[in-house]
Amino acid sequence: MTGMVIQMVPVRIGVLVPLSRPGWAEAGRHLLAGLELAVGDVNDAGGIGGRPLELVVRDTAADPQRAAAAVDELARLGVAAVAGEYHSVVARAAATRADALGLPFLCSSAVLDALTEQPTRWVARLSPPQSRGWQVYADFLLGAGHSRIAVATQPSVYWASGVRILRDHLAARGGTVIELDTRALTPAAVCDELADRRATALLLLVGHPEPAVPIVRSVRRDRRLAQVMIGAPAGQPEFAEWATLLGADGAAIPFLRYLPERLSPLGARVETALRERLGGAPSFVAFEGYDTVAVLAEVLRSHGADRARTAESWPHVAVEGTRGLVEFSCTPGISVWQWARAPIQVVDRDPAEPDRFRILHAV
Repeated sequence: MTGMVIQMVPVRIGVLVPLSRPGWAEAGRHLLAGLELAVGDVNDAGGIGGRPLELVVRDTAADPQRAAAAVDELARLGVAAVAGEYHSVVARAAATRADALGLPFLCSSAVLDALTEQPTRWVARLSPPQSRGWQVYADFLLGAGHSRIAVATQPSVYWASGVRILRDHLAARGGTVIELDTRALTPAAVCDELADRRATALLLLVGHPEPAVPIVRSVRRDRRLAQVMIGAPAGQPEFAEWATLLGADGAAIPFLRYLPERLSPLGARVETALRERLGGAPSFVAFEGYDTVAVLAEVLRSHGADRARTAESWPHVAVEGTRGLVEFSCTPGISVWQWARAPIQVVDRDPAEPDRFRILHAV
C-alpha cells in the first residue's frame, strides 16, 4: 500500500560521509541530511517493492584508507550499492575499491576528474567534473577582468589538478597563473607576493579553516590589496562556518556551487524540508545527497538489488532530481558514468547581507 512500508528485510545502501575532523564535517552533515531526507520520502512512498530502504553510514573523516576499508566492510555487509563522499581524494580511494570489488558506487559530491585510473562500469557521479566546473570559474575570472591570477596552494592531488586546469584554460586566453606555496609563505608573506607580482585576484586552493581563514583576514586588512579579488572555486564560503569565522571579511568571495538558478517544485519542497532538518539554509551538497538516493531508489525499483544489474543501469537512468533531469553518459576524459548537465553557478555572499548569495555567473 502506498504510504506504508511492510516490515520486510531492508534494501541497504552504504554511505560514506566526512563527519569528523580533519574531514569537512559541516559538508558531511549536509550531505547526510539530504540522503536521509530522500530515504524517508522513498519509504513513505512504499520503499523498494515494499522493502524499506536503509542507510548504513560510515564516517570517512577525509581519510582515503579509512574510506577504502569502509567499502570493504560495506561489501561484506551485503549493501546493494555505496553512495556519498565529499572529498575528492577520499572518493577516488572509495571508487577504486568499489570498482575492484564489483560494488556499484554513486559519488554524490566529489569532482576530481580521475575518480578511477581506468574506465569502469561500476561508478557513476552526480557532481560536475573538476575540469568543467573550474573552466567555468576561469571564464568568470576573465569576464570580470582578471588575467593575472595568484593561487595560494597546499600539496594535494585535488589542488594540483585545479592549478593545472586553471593554468591551461587561462594561458590559452592570455591569462597568467602565479602559484604561491602556503607551506613556505605566511599569510603576511602571501600579501607581499600579491603586491609585488601585481596580481588582481587570489584564489584559495587550500584547506578550511586553516590556512584559508588567516589568509583572507590578512588580505582584507592589507591596504595595498584593496582592489584584489579573493576567490574560492572549491566552495569554502558555501557553508555557515565560513560566515561565522569571517563575518563581513568572508563576503564577496566568488565560489562554485552546483544549483540551478531556479529550483523545480521538487527542489523547492526539498529545500524547505532540508532547512527544517538542518536549522538553516541547505548547501548544494544537501541537494546532491537527496538526488543520490532518488537515483539509486529508481534504479533499485527498476532493476532490483543485484549489483551487476545496477552497474548496467547507469546509461539508462533518467530521474527527475531536485536540480534537473539526471542522466549519465560517457564523457571524454572522465573514467566513470557522469551526469553531464549538472548545473554550475559562480556565486558569492552579499557584502550587504552575508547570509544571502548573489549569482554572478551560471551555465
